[in-house]
This record gives sequence, structure tokens and C-alpha cells, in this order.
Amino acid sequence: MTTASRATALLDLHRADELLTVVNVWDVITAKVVADIPGTTALATASHSIAASLGYEDGENIPRDEMLAAVERIVRATDLPVSADLEGGYGDAADTVRRAIEIGVVGANIEDQMKPVEEATAQVAAIMQAAAAAGVPDFVLNARTDAFVKAGDRDPAEVLDDAVRRGLAYLEAGAPVVFVPGKLDEDQVRTLADAFGPRRLTLIGIPGIPSLARLTELGVGRVSYGPLSQNVALTALAELVEDVHAGGGVPSTVRILN
Repeated sequence: MTTASRATALLDLHRADELLTVVNVWDVITAKVVADIPGTTALATASHSIAASLGYEDGENIPRDEMLAAVERIVRATDLPVSADLEGGYGDAADTVRRAIEIGVVGANIEDQMKPVEEATAQVAAIMQAAAAAGVPDFVLNARTDAFVKAGDRDPAEVLDDAVRRGLAYLEAGAPVVFVPGKLDEDQVRTLADAFGPRRLTLIGIPGIPSLARLTELGVGRVSYGPLSQNVALTALAELVEDVHAGGGVPSTVRILN
């Protein structure tokens, strides 16, 4: 498949009636393990997890070249479409996406970082223009708004209104889907999904949000897991160490996956 056809395949997965779930990966071995599990149809990287695995704090502290090099290794390890978490775009989101497309990436999360909505919307438009110029018009920009992540002590109703306003602006600018991370309740999810339209809202699967079945009914298009998948893996490692220190060892249920 070409990069353009993989992008179209990824976009189709978002538009399908079935909820798209992506358990995020951060290196080649995690990409291979996740890709080999039946039911996996696409991969998504987690910027926090990649940065942590290379010794960097989250928040664009990892150099862009290092992030893209890590993502490229993941892309080369699979035939599945890969969406990359590219934080806020490392100072030039459109150029970062252009470079990501060159290595085979067909979708991306880009944070708005609560920039003025006009500036953030212009960034979305520039990204989609860059993707089209690169021959990938179906590039799946998962335009992220940090309205809930950076809500602070703002009134929840105002935060929700802001997320709706920003999301609609990003969709109008050409983004196919909008990512609203946060611990959202069912009413908030319904409001966002109704405002954006069927399968155009994406969420993070943190504990406390509605079930996957309910999110499907509400019209959500995709659920990803960000750094939580790495936290799950590291929790298993920590528990193994604790068990070894207590005189135990590797559990009998362990799978040999590499």
C-alpha cells in the first residue's frame, strides 16, 4: 500500500460504525506485539511514552529529529497505518507533519495548547494543506484541544463550550476528527459528539469515562490510550521486581512475545 492509500484506510476506520480502538505504542517491539493481536487495525504512537523511553520529560523536550526517528522505526515495523502523536508540532506543525508523511505516517495528533482559536485553526488548515501537497489528502489529523487538560479551575460548562467551539473550528478548517482528552462524563461526551457529528470525536480511554460500548452508541469515532499503555507495562515490570524481591519469580501466565 502507498502512504496515501494507508491514510484513506485509516480515515475509513474512523468513519466506520465500529469504534476504532488504538492501544498506543512507543518502540518497535511494542508495535509488533500490538499489531499481532487479532483485531488490531491501526497503530498510534504516544509521544509521552517515546520521550520517556529515551530519557526526556514530556512536553516537546525530546528533539523533533529524535521523535521522528523513533516513529519511523515503528512505521517500518508494520504494514498497518500509523498515526503519530507529535505534541504541538515542535514549533512548525505543518512542516513536522510534512516530514512525518515522508516517513510513512498517515495521521497525527497535534495539540492546540490553548493558543488563541484563530491561531490554532490556522495551524490546522496549514497542516491539511501540507498533507494535500504531499499527496496525502486523507491524512487523519486528530486535532487535539487541551480545553479540559488545561481547564484549571474554570467552570466546567465554559470548558465544554470552549471545546465545542474549538473542535468545530478545526473541523471547518479541514481536520477529519477532533481529540478531546480528559475524564469526560456521558453528558459531556454526548454534547461533543452531537456537535461534531458521528465518528468525528476521539477520546482517551482513562478510567472513569463511559464504556467502549456506550461510547460507540454516542457516536465516538476512536479511543486511544496515550501513555497509559506504557504505564500498564511498567506496572507489570514493577510487580515482577517486587515479587522477585519477595522470593517469587516470573508468573506462569507470562507470554513469550518476542
